[in-house]
Amino acid sequence: MLRNFLTVGSWTMLSRVLGLVRDQLLAAFLGAGPVQDAYLIALRLPNMFRRLFGEGAFNAAFVPMFTERYETKGPQPALRFAGQALSGLMLWLALLTILAEIFMPLVVSFIGSGLTGTRFEIAVHLSRITFPYMLLICGAALVSGILNGLGKFTAAAAAYVTFNIIGIAAILLGALVWHNTAVVSAWGVTLSGIVQFGALYWAAHRAGMGPHLTWPSLSADMRALLRRMGPGLVGSGVTQINLTVDMIIATHLPVGTPSILYFADRINQLPLGVLGSAAGTALLPLLTRHIANNDRAAVHSSVNRAIDYTLLLTLPAMIGMIVLAFPIMAALFSYGHFTVADALLSGQCLQAYALGLPAFVLIKVLSPAFFAEGDTVTPVRIGFFTLGLNLVLNLLLYRPLGHIGPPLASTIAAFANCTLLAIILHRRGLFIADPLLKGRALRITGAAIMMALWVAASEKLAAPDLPSWHGVWRFSMLMALILFGMLVYVMTLDALKVVRLRDVAVAFQSRLNRRRTR
Repeated sequence: MLRNFLTVGSWTMLSRVLGLVRDQLLAAFLGAGPVQDAYLIALRLPNMFRRLFGEGAFNAAFVPMFTERYETKGPQPALRFAGQALSGLMLWLALLTILAEIFMPLVVSFIGSGLTGTRFEIAVHLSRITFPYMLLICGAALVSGILNGLGKFTAAAAAYVTFNIIGIAAILLGALVWHNTAVVSAWGVTLSGIVQFGALYWAAHRAGMGPHLTWPSLSADMRALLRRMGPGLVGSGVTQINLTVDMIIATHLPVGTPSILYFADRINQLPLGVLGSAAGTALLPLLTRHIANNDRAAVHSSVNRAIDYTLLLTLPAMIGMIVLAFPIMAALFSYGHFTVADALLSGQCLQAYALGLPAFVLIKVLSPAFFAEGDTVTPVRIGFFTLGLNLVLNLLLYRPLGHIGPPLASTIAAFANCTLLAIILHRRGLFIADPLLKGRALRITGAAIMMALWVAASEKLAAPDLPSWHGVWRFSMLMALILFGMLVYVMTLDALKVVRLRDVAVAFQSRLNRRRTR
């Protein structure tokens, strides 16, 4: 299991790094303007449906059913089931793709209702190019599920890296050779879907489990699959609608607002994706086991320690991004057509997103307590409530606050979601904050604030004009400030006896000694 975890984690980390490079190139060549806005609308459409139908809910339902059939009935029944699932998925998505291609102006006028004139026309053109990616990547996600069910994680994890590799190549070719970055990059999105689906299908075929397309039928297996993916699909839908609401509102703000929101959110997603996913994935099986054994004390302890460990990493990430928001956006994206002024606006959006980071991560920690009890309905109901709250807040805030309105609305809605989850779990007796958590949370907050003060003072003294520096020196100073902040944070934690460095060093040395003796 450790080898598989490290394999997937390594490829995921590589994909994140390449994704950052890809975003930097987009910022450099397209800036924060009408073409970038149109391109991001075109990218939003297939990504929305990919997350709804190709990942998350579908894979969570498909992989256990496929694995169960493979282990109990053998390869052929599992292969037939996979073929039925792929056929049904591809037929449904092919029909959706055809309809979207025909009625694309109507689709774009909905998710980009504020787009007019040239921005609207470019968005329609680019969306017609990118939309088939949704069909291809959803098929790739299913074949990836087959490989994961067979315990073959490398091919599935590596295939998704090609999206960013082809994306980087397409942006460079579009900018330097064909001088049409947006269009060539859009074709790169669809090409990456072809490559990913082809590579994964070839890997599954080599393993003897390449699914064959058949005429879809609503068999007992398909009905069971649809029933299993229903709650997850609804939950994913809430998240995707929230993101779409932010995009719709952003198109009604000045040109370039969708772009500056996008780049800020991409930075915010780095700690959110790592910390939130890791916490939720690790906690669910543990809580399920404790609840099955009716061990309430263990449930309380597990949830408290999960929140404890999450805050230990999330609070400094939140405060660090708030203090260094402008230098971060300038150091990473302020090149070419993405100006220092764009970086400043995007940094303000990052500050608003970062305020909600603890809430977004704690939602991932608290939700497994419901799932472990078999309750998938309550988190979804709360999600729909916060969806409505997010919409209302967006409408109230986007005019007086401009570009800060949508991210601030998402932050407030996330805190409402987190608070409601915690209250309901408390009433059910599944979460009671223990004295250890309360004490450590206060000390962790104090250490994070101390870190922020030192970093802010250091930036003012050593680099007050950091955004105007040359790219390499700007990035180097940013890294120095981040490392200095980490050092201050760790030293303060040690002084407050939250994390004792001596104990960590002894534990690390003990682990090294054990490995050497094996």
